[in-house]
Amino acid sequence: MSDRSNLYRDIFSGKNQEHWDKQQEELKHMPNQKWHKYVSFIKSGIRILGYGLLIVNLPIAVGVLIFSEVIGIIEELV
Repeated sequence: MSDRSNLYRDIFSGKNQEHWDKQQEELKHMPNQKWHKYVSFIKSGIRILGYGLLIVNLPIAVGVLIFSEVIGIIEELV
């Protein structure tokens, strides 16, 4: 039998149930990918705005770019 066949046999026979239970438990602690994507898009939009403001008003642009970095920290926590 091939390695793949052995793996499927073990999975369906329940030999690796402890392994699968452990993986399912670890998945519960995974970040929410949907919200991570949304926050990332928001952060990117704010960065684009900040870089655009560089030619108009430097202090406001710096504030917007710093704000985008704060959102980047929040992004990693989602």
